[in-house]
Amino acid sequence: MNIVILAAGQGKRMKSALPKVLQTLAGKPLIEHVLATALSLQAKSSSNSPIVVVGHGAENIKNFLAEAGNRDSTFENVRTVLQREQKGTGHALLQALPKLDQGEATLVLYGDVPLITKKTLADLLKIADGVRGQDSALALLTQHMTDPTGYGRIVRDMDGAVAAIVEEKDASSSQKAITEINTGIMVLPTASLKKWLKSLRASNAQGEYYLTDVISMAVRDNVPIRTTQALAEWETTGVNSRDQLAALERIYQLNIASKLMEEGVSLADPARIDVRGALNCGSDVFIDVGCVFEGLVTLASGVRVGPYCVLRNATIGKQVSIHAYSHLDGASVGESSSIGPYARLRPGSKLEHDVHIGNFVEIKNSRIASNSKANHLAYVGDSIVGSRVNIGAGTITCNYDGANKHQTIIEDDVFIGSDTQLVAPVRVGRGATLGAGTTLTRDAPPNMLTVSRAKQVSLNWDRPEKKSIPKSAIKSLTKTKSTIKKAFVVKNKN
Repeated sequence: MNIVILAAGQGKRMKSALPKVLQTLAGKPLIEHVLATALSLQAKSSSNSPIVVVGHGAENIKNFLAEAGNRDSTFENVRTVLQREQKGTGHALLQALPKLDQGEATLVLYGDVPLITKKTLADLLKIADGVRGQDSALALLTQHMTDPTGYGRIVRDMDGAVAAIVEEKDASSSQKAITEINTGIMVLPTASLKKWLKSLRASNAQGEYYLTDVISMAVRDNVPIRTTQALAEWETTGVNSRDQLAALERIYQLNIASKLMEEGVSLADPARIDVRGALNCGSDVFIDVGCVFEGLVTLASGVRVGPYCVLRNATIGKQVSIHAYSHLDGASVGESSSIGPYARLRPGSKLEHDVHIGNFVEIKNSRIASNSKANHLAYVGDSIVGSRVNIGAGTITCNYDGANKHQTIIEDDVFIGSDTQLVAPVRVGRGATLGAGTTLTRDAPPNMLTVSRAKQVSLNWDRPEKKSIPKSAIKSLTKTKSTIKKAFVVKNKN
């Protein structure tokens, strides 16, 4: 099967320097959604990779496809062809014609129609019969709409067979009353398509070469035309404006929310969740409002996520509580742990079970063993922290010397007093206690109290007092103000 994705349009109504198909929905460019669905239809062994027709912003789209291929091998063989002038959908497909396998049917998709599903496309391919070459049918995806404004209409003959597609700008008043519209998605017999495309004419209101004109050519050539419809209207909705993009975003997110709830996840409000990747949940998970999930996130059974949290590429163990406004990025959290509120776990953070990370605590590239805690106002970076460690408020690991990162090692059963600085590289021995306010620049021995602070002294002194203004100065100032006011009044009267 040939797959061609038309993605050459500018998208003027987006009012953006970014090509329309690179605008994002659920954290991914529109065209990535379409490509992922298209590739899911092909066998992994298929050498007939999709073709993307590019035009406006071609280099940006090519760069994206190259990057996508580097991070995901399924995208690495996607091909592109250039439509130098945007002269319509028929002209766009004509650019791809030399790269099409004549013996295979051609599926036409659109880079700005991101939510088309695999099932709908599979149904469309099925009615095309899968017969190789010229004898295959032309399969057309249509949709009945209450308000068909802006879409091409499906014109049928007296027997109900498709006779033509008429674009709205070229339609008569009776044709505009038709509610069955053309989605543009179709499967075409490639051998016939070659002849049809070369016969297209731009004799229409737009002055463009319409792909839809091949329908009447198929009727003329007695090629069977079969139609099917998507299960939901949003599958075939295109994006031409930011308003439409926002509407599709909500539809996408509500679909995900519905699926999560079917799987046993409790959502405080299904309309206030954003999944920009893959979210896998165990049983009895609760997610409060305003949470964002990016990349691959796994929440084990019994996890509770408080309001307005952001989780990116994170793995969360059973019975973990993540409190409000916490950010977890590239982190792993062991079961029965408590995070936040207002905590931040950065990439490389690995917490074992029953670890407590409290408000305004930041962890970065550190491993924290079980039953340890940093309950407030601390920074732990590039560190290995043992079990049953208490990290007091205001504690920081000074891991960066301006050029290189250094490691701090805190062994089991350590107690670190508030406002302590650990200047890495440094090791705190098992069972050690660091007194509040300590700046540790050398290893602290195990099972001992280590303190570094200036000697406390008390001195007699006079606290400074605010200087008062003499009464004579106040009277003089008041008199001056009165004189100025009288002069102002006299001037205005004159």
